[in-house]
Amino acid sequence: MTLLFETVLAQAAPTGGFFSNPMAIAFPLILVVMYFFMIRPQQKKTKDQQNFKDKIEKGMKVVTIGGLHGKIAEIKDKTFVIEVGNGLKMEFEKSSISMDLTKAVQSPDETPVKK
Repeated sequence: MTLLFETVLAQAAPTGGFFSNPMAIAFPLILVVMYFFMIRPQQKKTKDQQNFKDKIEKGMKVVTIGGLHGKIAEIKDKTFVIEVGNGLKMEFEKSSISMDLTKAVQSPDETPVKK
């Protein structure tokens, strides 16, 4: 009977080191894949949006995230004043300008009007 227990214990004894465990290799690999497919693209998009907001100039056609179309009439510290038509001006936070929709509205040969 003791021979049976000794055989079972000998088979159950861990052999090899940390890297012989498949999870020890798979877990860091999963983290690397998550970084390149999830975290890095989000950081790049955030940087692109900030660069876009920094490049907005007076007279540029923009679209807000709510779908409002207009031209930049005035640029303030944290807001834009947008002229939406017939002299009607509205003030919006800088974060409310949609980069994707604004780029779709602007034609490649259009340049902002400087006054």
